[in-house]
Amino acid sequence: MNDLQIAKQIELKPITTIAKKFGIDSNDIEMYGKYKAKLPLSKIDREKAKNSNLILVSAISPTPAGEGKTTISIGLSEALNKLQKKTTVVLREPSLGPVFGIKGGATGGGHSQVLPLEDINLHFTGDFSAIEKAHNLLAAIIDNNIQSKTNSLGLDARTITWKRVIDMNDRALRRIIVGLGGTTSGVPRETGFDITAASEIMAILCIATSLGDLKKRLGNIFIGYTMDKKPIYARDLKVAGAMATLLRHAIKPNLVQTIEGNPAIIHGGPFANIAQGTNSVIATLMGMTYSDYTVTEAGFGFDLGAEKFFDIKCQSANISPKAVVLTTTIRALKYHGGAGLKALNISNIEALRLGLPNLEKHLENIKQFNVTPIIAINRFKSDSKEEIQLVKDFAKVKNIRVAVANVWAKGGDGAIELAKHVIEVAEKCKEPFKPLYKWDMDVEEKIETIAQKIYGAEHVDYNSSAKSQLKKIKELGLDKLPICVAKTQKSLSDNPKLLGRPKDFIITVREIEIAAGAGFLIPITGDIMRMPGLPAHPASEGIDISDSGEITGLF
Repeated sequence: MNDLQIAKQIELKPITTIAKKFGIDSNDIEMYGKYKAKLPLSKIDREKAKNSNLILVSAISPTPAGEGKTTISIGLSEALNKLQKKTTVVLREPSLGPVFGIKGGATGGGHSQVLPLEDINLHFTGDFSAIEKAHNLLAAIIDNNIQSKTNSLGLDARTITWKRVIDMNDRALRRIIVGLGGTTSGVPRETGFDITAASEIMAILCIATSLGDLKKRLGNIFIGYTMDKKPIYARDLKVAGAMATLLRHAIKPNLVQTIEGNPAIIHGGPFANIAQGTNSVIATLMGMTYSDYTVTEAGFGFDLGAEKFFDIKCQSANISPKAVVLTTTIRALKYHGGAGLKALNISNIEALRLGLPNLEKHLENIKQFNVTPIIAINRFKSDSKEEIQLVKDFAKVKNIRVAVANVWAKGGDGAIELAKHVIEVAEKCKEPFKPLYKWDMDVEEKIETIAQKIYGAEHVDYNSSAKSQLKKIKELGLDKLPICVAKTQKSLSDNPKLLGRPKDFIITVREIEIAAGAGFLIPITGDIMRMPGLPAHPASEGIDISDSGEITGLF
């Protein structure tokens, strides 16, 4: 059976039952039907949260075959619950772009899923829509201010970088001209669309700690300059209050359930190759308030989502994970060792051996943060005993804990060994993590620290546009913000073709965007884009709904 067929066999528990198991009275939740609910921010207790063991799930460099971080995260939380550790898994929301494109949904797989699968992957509770509307409201206000003769701030349209967003892969919208049609239709200028997951509003929602903090951060969004070079922020346009109003429900975390009937929180969805790649601070703190263990994930490989999890989210929210589970697959290691995509189901010890340096580098990166790594081999049916043993032998030589996780087929029962490792490591952890860099370092030094220590780059090159932006960032007094590198997820470098553990490469920063509201700077490297395109045969071709409302082809 596929994921959707497995999910449909499960008899869902009412969300009121799940809320009670989580620890919140049903009168305090906001129902979205029978199986989804919003949790009130007032239920977060930072003192209680300090007693929770936060566990981060990351992965080696992703491949087209998929590594299964979400599946491992859910399976691990099920296993910890089976071991009598009250556990909540806290995840990001899926974007419709990947759902209808190539990647598919983001609710786990097999017997390790969060439910209701269809709702979570399709609109859910409307959070993405609210983020999209708040973002595009600001875009409309900006163009209106340029057009206005009585309420103009004198914005220089050439300096405005704020685009519009849509939650869909649509390459035709990457670069557009607005304001055509004469003087009543606005001032013509070049702009474009990003995917909603790349919106600074998404990043702000996921880093904010309260509604008040959200509104303040929305006001801090950098817009551009006036004709006389004065910087303009969203607060100058008097729009932050309206944007926050649109987000008043979206800021509340969403409660759903796992296949085994345990609580799961899903909230926020920034991509890790173009944003911070983690669920919201609010959702994480909510899970930690009511759980002995809180399992969360960071997008793509450790070099992207997890580095940002530590250096941006953890420092901003003052939280610290007790362990990192590094999701690893035999298939991915063979791919990094040179095996073709169509040959990954064939046993290939030599390719596997050649792919191990990628795993090795990610393990080294975890240790740089003073956190103990645990390798989780996400088992697939095609994995041979010899291949699994090779990874176990590698882990033994490196003195790293390792466990085979068969969560797709067995759910929580398939991650008991992994859960036991996590408990032992968490109970021994007495010190907080160590950040990779200090926020008050120079911008170039922060970027180079990440590039050299995490990616393994030789050095960093800045083109003329990036150099000019570095100067502006310092003039604006924003040079003490942390760094959120936009980079391909397919390689440790900024070249997606350099697999395994590349060496002697250069990271090229082509521009640096200011996300003053979110509270970080975004060096954009290589050819990374923030509006994906659809493949020749998108997943949407196989999705359908019957006259009775039954959905098919979602996975």
